[in-house]
Amino acid sequence: MKLSYFPGCSLQTSAREFDLSARAVCGELDLELVELPDWNCCGATSAHSLNHELGLTLPARNLGLAQETGLDLVASCSACYNRLKSADYALKTNPAQAGAMRQKTGLDFDQNLHVLSLLEAVTTRIGIERIKQRVSRPLKNLKVVCYYGCLLVRPPRVTAFDSPEFPVSMDRLMAALGAEPLQWSYKTDCCGASLSICDSRTVRNMVNNLLQMAAETGANAVVTACTLCHANLEMRRDPSRTMPVFYFTELMGLAFGLSACAGWLHRHLVDPFPVLAPVLAV
Repeated sequence: MKLSYFPGCSLQTSAREFDLSARAVCGELDLELVELPDWNCCGATSAHSLNHELGLTLPARNLGLAQETGLDLVASCSACYNRLKSADYALKTNPAQAGAMRQKTGLDFDQNLHVLSLLEAVTTRIGIERIKQRVSRPLKNLKVVCYYGCLLVRPPRVTAFDSPEFPVSMDRLMAALGAEPLQWSYKTDCCGASLSICDSRTVRNMVNNLLQMAAETGANAVVTACTLCHANLEMRRDPSRTMPVFYFTELMGLAFGLSACAGWLHRHLVDPFPVLAPVLAV
């Protein structure tokens, strides 16, 4: 199976471990991620906030490039996914807008392209049962809360994936890996996103509230699919809070017994190894 792959800016820099783990675990499951040639920034967050036309043109160009590959398009970063999916929705529901984008980009768009988040691709195109069969080192003793953030499943008319209020796909994935996903009411709460640049105090309050609520469930780790959520949860917390945050692909790699996992985890700002010690000892 092949999918056209949009890594986005953050997976080439601050979230490199997400990119590396995504490529590794998808390769183990015979899903080939074919990097989109000559891709450009999707415009998150500033472009669509400042200039509507630019905010549509940037992701539309990537959609046109994906159309030329003949493959459906997958994005790892939730913000990238949301911008690409929103542009795809706009072009499919507004013929005049699609025509304007054809003139602007010189690329074509039609109804056949499907835009997926990496979580959606893994859980629907590969499937939970197949993933479960690949597990060689179940993540016993690891209690997690799954944090989807506010962009992965919203707005529902655009994303059309999982529940916008109480999604479960990542929870099902974690259970298949042998971890224990705990229920909490903050799955889709906002982490503060790019507000961390201009109002870090507010974001610190939001992040520490999320980590406090995670701790109260009895979890010893947070799992996410969003690079900005991961960054805020690591960078904007109080120093006394030591709960690690994982990308779901990293935990897939651990459960698959991949040797490259240590390299990904050493990139974290919050040391994840104390929490993983009892998991890896089993």
